[in-house]
Amino acid sequence: MTTVGILYPGHFAEDDFPRMEILLDAVRLVVHRTDIDDDAYTADALTRTGAPERLAAGVEELQRAGVESVVWASGGGSFLYGWEGAHEQTAALARAVGVSASSTALGFVHAVRELDAGRVAVASTYPERLTGLFADFLRAGGIEVAATRAEPLGSATEAAARDLGRVKELAVAADRPEADAVLLPDTALHTAGHEAELEELLGKPVLTANQVTVREGLRLAGRRAWSPALGRLFADREAPPAPVAAWGAGRERAHGGRHGQPGK
Repeated sequence: MTTVGILYPGHFAEDDFPRMEILLDAVRLVVHRTDIDDDAYTADALTRTGAPERLAAGVEELQRAGVESVVWASGGGSFLYGWEGAHEQTAALARAVGVSASSTALGFVHAVRELDAGRVAVASTYPERLTGLFADFLRAGGIEVAATRAEPLGSATEAAARDLGRVKELAVAADRPEADAVLLPDTALHTAGHEAELEELLGKPVLTANQVTVREGLRLAGRRAWSPALGRLFADREAPPAPVAAWGAGRERAHGGRHGQPGK
């Protein structure tokens, strides 16, 4: 049994994680809900969700659960810190909890590289400016962004209320022929178990924020897991890679790559 810790901001689509736990074999997902004071989709509110003291508040619970890795499950709460800042954020988290740590934003970079997708399209529920900052974050990780599509919502509450039909419409609107994959960066959208359906609709890989969050935690724990409902990111039944050591002397162990450089 592999145990992954998830730090999730508030109460929106956190029920995606127990659903994914059911779909995956021998994987335990321990979710700690971090406090938020505003679920608005503004740069200030989203950045506050990722403040060090908010993330550190869940450390003891995750340590007691015996987690092998931890992922900060917020899109805007990670990519809005920028490429350097996101690595600093997860390195501090890794130091606090004592195991390898990452975030949803960094998980997207690793997932795109794992799928060998050269160019991506972004389907965003964030405002245009924040969507552009996510695209900049991906580019900093060496990923070409073919197109972005923003259908801005006002808050995570609104995103959590979106049904699958609206999510499909957003993904279709964002897709471009030259894109190798479509990315949905909002962890407040309910998407778990619908990735294969979205991929069948678009004919290419679809990466959703909560799916990527779980894959990132398993990557850090050195574990592969297979589930056809979770799309191509979970379609590999090969032997797992060598385990990743817990954070120690260097940041490489915290996020899977050298500080300031894309990690594999």
